[in-house]
This record gives sequence, C-alpha cells and structure tokens, in this order.
Amino acid sequence: MPVDPPDASATYRRYLAAVVTYHLAAATRLGLGATDYQAHSLLGLHGHLSTGELAGHLGLSPSATTRVVDRLVGLGLAARGADPDDRRRTVVSATDAALPGLDDQLADVRELVGPALAGLDDAGRTALGRYFERATDGYREATARLGRPRA
Repeated sequence: MPVDPPDASATYRRYLAAVVTYHLAAATRLGLGATDYQAHSLLGLHGHLSTGELAGHLGLSPSATTRVVDRLVGLGLAARGADPDDRRRTVVSATDAALPGLDDQLADVRELVGPALAGLDDAGRTALGRYFERATDGYREATARLGRPRA
C-alpha cells in the first residue's frame, strides 16, 4: 500500500479551505448568506425536502431552517408545495428561477479546475469518484458523531 507523502494532510486541508472559501465568496457575490446558498444547492441536489429534512442537512433547528426557506421563497428560488407521495406533508423545492450570476460563477470555477480532472485517465477519474463517495459517507458519519444532524 502506498504511503501518503508527509504533506498530504496539509494539501488536503488547503484544498478543503479553498473550496469552502470559494463558496463563501460565491454566496456573497450572489447576495446570499452562506446558509441560504447551501440550502439552495441542497434543494437542487435532492429535488424536494421537508423543512425538517433540510434542517438535518444544514445542521440547523427547524425554526432557523423555516427562516432560510422563507428567504429563498421570497427571492423566488424555492417554493413550498404538497409532497407528491403524501399530500398531507409540505415539501420545499428549488424553482426553475435562475440565481443571477450563478451559472457564470460555476462556469468560471469549472474552467479553472477542469484541467486537474482532464489530466486524469479513466482509472484516475474512477478512483476520484470512489473517493468522493466514500469521503461523503465519512464526513456524514463524523458529523453525526459530533451530535449534529447529518449533511
């Protein structure tokens, strides 16, 4: 088994810091708070969530999440509606309304990060995909161990 270079931990921490810093700056540029930006992203990923489910993903209380949803609904970025599987339940979904500037911001970062992925062969991209899946599970479990809801 290969041994990680001595600075692998520092490299990984710098990578995570750069990702977080980018998304904080992106949220600010778009006029959103970091939590609203993350909530919008999560709704895009999941399609629709109850406020309680969204609260669990964000690590917030249901009342704080209701305020996040209220802001997104007010901006036209989310909508409340009946759960398609259980009409007694209300869910929140992202709307088709584009967040002005988001596509350009994401295209810019993809252009800058793209060469790192382009330099990988199929096996490297597969390994990276497996890493992201496993790391996601690991971070969710670590978050649960901290006593906070899962992301």
